[in-house]
Amino acid sequence: MVRGRCLCGEVQFEADEIPLMTNCHCSMCRKAGGAAFGTFAHARPDQFRYRKGQDLITLYQSSPDSRRGFCRVCGSPIPVVQEGRMSVVIPAGTLDDDPGVRPALHLFTGSKAPFWEIRDNLPQFDQWMPGYDPASRRLK
Repeated sequence: MVRGRCLCGEVQFEADEIPLMTNCHCSMCRKAGGAAFGTFAHARPDQFRYRKGQDLITLYQSSPDSRRGFCRVCGSPIPVVQEGRMSVVIPAGTLDDDPGVRPALHLFTGSKAPFWEIRDNLPQFDQWMPGYDPASRRLK
């Protein structure tokens, strides 16, 4: 069990397992997180639950097929369960427990921040990882 919450603690959630963690360097993730990249834990939708405060989540349509969630009390990014998605994308900084995995790859390195140099040996993809269909948000 991996637990997480927003900064004020009013929104709380848990996941049975975190099988994957990624670093995204796209401009939207950089701006939403105020950092050089966003680190995200991924959980299966059937293994994710809100424990408290789901009514405090405000949604922002960041692109035609994607929404981002925020706690309307403290502004922390919050995972959003989106219908038909293969995973719930959890901002890793909101996790309270060790997820048991570490970042496995870098996405959208073609638009990474010009001031950031990736210095690890993780796989890098200019856009989506191979085998992922962005239109359906599923693996091919």
